[in-house]
Amino acid sequence: MISRAQGYAIHGIRGLVESFSSKGRIGAGTLTRAPDRDSRRLRTVAYRNLVRAVVAASEDSMKGKVVLVTGANGGLGTSVTKAFLDAGATVIGSSRKIQQADFESPNFTAIAADASTREGTKGLVDQVVAEFGKLDVLAHMVGGFAGGKSIADTDDAMFEQMMEMNLTSVFQMVRAAIPALRRSGSGRIIAIGSRAAVEPGANVGAYSVSKAAMVSLIKTVALENKGAGVTANVILPGTIDTPMNRKYMPNADFSKWVKPSTIAQLMVWLAGDAGRDVNGAVIPVFGGDF
Repeated sequence: MISRAQGYAIHGIRGLVESFSSKGRIGAGTLTRAPDRDSRRLRTVAYRNLVRAVVAASEDSMKGKVVLVTGANGGLGTSVTKAFLDAGATVIGSSRKIQQADFESPNFTAIAADASTREGTKGLVDQVVAEFGKLDVLAHMVGGFAGGKSIADTDDAMFEQMMEMNLTSVFQMVRAAIPALRRSGSGRIIAIGSRAAVEPGANVGAYSVSKAAMVSLIKTVALENKGAGVTANVILPGTIDTPMNRKYMPNADFSKWVKPSTIAQLMVWLAGDAGRDVNGAVIPVFGGDF
């Protein structure tokens, strides 16, 4: 017997997949937008079911779980960290510059680390396991954006920067965390991608490529670790309503942007027992701008 939250979520994720796959739009491992009216209707219903799943989840759904949040004090990371704390988890928040005072909770621990190197990520995971005895969830928020140039005009520095920030950092962090997550017996990996991974636009080629490669990485991790009770999923947000995005796009319609709390609650659900049957999913969260 599945719970109410599981039922809503199963229908929600199935609807999201169907909205992308209508009229043969999924094939050979590719995923593209289906902008027709039926697809938009399916997505709307799917989002409602996912929201219901989150609401139905217990506030203590993560009690006893040890969660590592990278990029924990960023625009999205702050909401994600707070959501896991509110759900009862023990949360280790990491970034290059983070302080214990960033979050007022006895269940929060700050660890400064560099998530772009093997030494930094391995040291971070080793410290978490040494201090807390295990690692149950990796919520990876580290990433970056650069654009404004066509592929023909993109220099090596920009391309390499996007690959390092959006692919290499995920690879390093996931590789370091997998052994501990496998030992937990129910490990969770949740990464933040981008709508651009499946809907590339002009003049953001390096960014789009790096995010698309990250999706492939997470799906591969899901396949390689499904027999060990580990799930790996990636969320693809549209524009997120953060202070930085508002600063750089002051004339945009903020009402259509994705709220950080929406993504955070979805991540908590995926990390909990109710999300155990979701693996290898690429979940679009586009807000009001389909």
